[in-house]
Amino acid sequence: MTFVELSPGVEAALVTSYGTALRVMRDPSVFAKDPRRWRALTEGRIPHDSPVLPLMAYRPTCMFSDGDEHRRLRAAVDDSLGRVDPAWLRGLIANTADTLIDGFSRNGTADLLSGYASPLVFGVISGMFGCPAPLATRLLRALTEIFNAGDHAEQANEDAAQCFGELIALKRNRPGNDLTSWMIEHPAELSDLELVHQIAILYGASTEPGSNLIANSLRLLLVDSRFSGSLSGGTLQIGDAVDEVLWKDPPMANFCVHYPVHDVLLDGVWLRAGDPVVISLAASNTDPALLTHDRTGNRAHLSWGAGLHSCPAQQEARLIAEIAIERLLDRLPDLSLAVPVDTLTWRPGPFHRSLQALPVVFPPEAVARNTVSAPHAEHPR
Repeated sequence: MTFVELSPGVEAALVTSYGTALRVMRDPSVFAKDPRRWRALTEGRIPHDSPVLPLMAYRPTCMFSDGDEHRRLRAAVDDSLGRVDPAWLRGLIANTADTLIDGFSRNGTADLLSGYASPLVFGVISGMFGCPAPLATRLLRALTEIFNAGDHAEQANEDAAQCFGELIALKRNRPGNDLTSWMIEHPAELSDLELVHQIAILYGASTEPGSNLIANSLRLLLVDSRFSGSLSGGTLQIGDAVDEVLWKDPPMANFCVHYPVHDVLLDGVWLRAGDPVVISLAASNTDPALLTHDRTGNRAHLSWGAGLHSCPAQQEARLIAEIAIERLLDRLPDLSLAVPVDTLTWRPGPFHRSLQALPVVFPPEAVARNTVSAPHAEHPR
């Protein structure tokens, strides 16, 4: 464990051990999630415009709550996700992928992050929430700025909240078969404020990490000799690449913030109650103390979190990534990086592991694709 500054004036303990990370995430009696325990924030020592606040400050959501409040809010999320039809979702992902590939397949070049991974994940998530395109476009700009944790994060946070409020109002007036409508009608009876923040967390936790997972996996497939020899090798190979990225290059390198409920000794260091503890998912996954280095097929990584607050949409996130990669490599099997791999750069930020861009070249696709089975215009009842 080490102590870090997440942004100017924001200090935290950073857990880098796999075993310690599990202890923190699995013991809510000692390590709580509610940021209202954050001592420096409650004492006014965190700048109000700190760029990490949009991702760390309290919101009435299952991510930032404990006990009965967490159980009620998490039930609304789990039950709504449980209503998503897997066949419908597969069709939505495949058709979103093909539409994007159609847009650049004749060019012979593309940025697979800004031109494919990011709009694909955002389009699929927007479809799941029933969010219309003009509203989704505004949301994408705001959420990207929030994850960058830059100078405009505070304004972006306000812009995103406005968009989510509009989406909820739309679905209250015209409910559909989508996550937004299902959460509105859930027996947990979420308030408008809870709905805004819960949908915001689900959007944010799906889009930025989801696009990073696709881009980081594509980078591995393109440059690692174990994969790059036969890019059209199929789903098993793609699944192995996704697993390896989740172990060694996770889309969220550092997150899962917790707050000790009392002073506690952790890894030989005393932590004070209310001081933030951040899990380095990347470091914990590569802890030298882990007994095996061959993790093919092993999914015991911490990239989805662990314990009561583990990611509720793991299956959906993985499905989006694997189908997105499979469709791309089926359509454009001769992809290669347009620049040397060591010139690829990573976006700055304390939490995410995201490339600035993933430029590729390929022989232009000469013929139109065969149309795959289109998803239902609306989620099936």
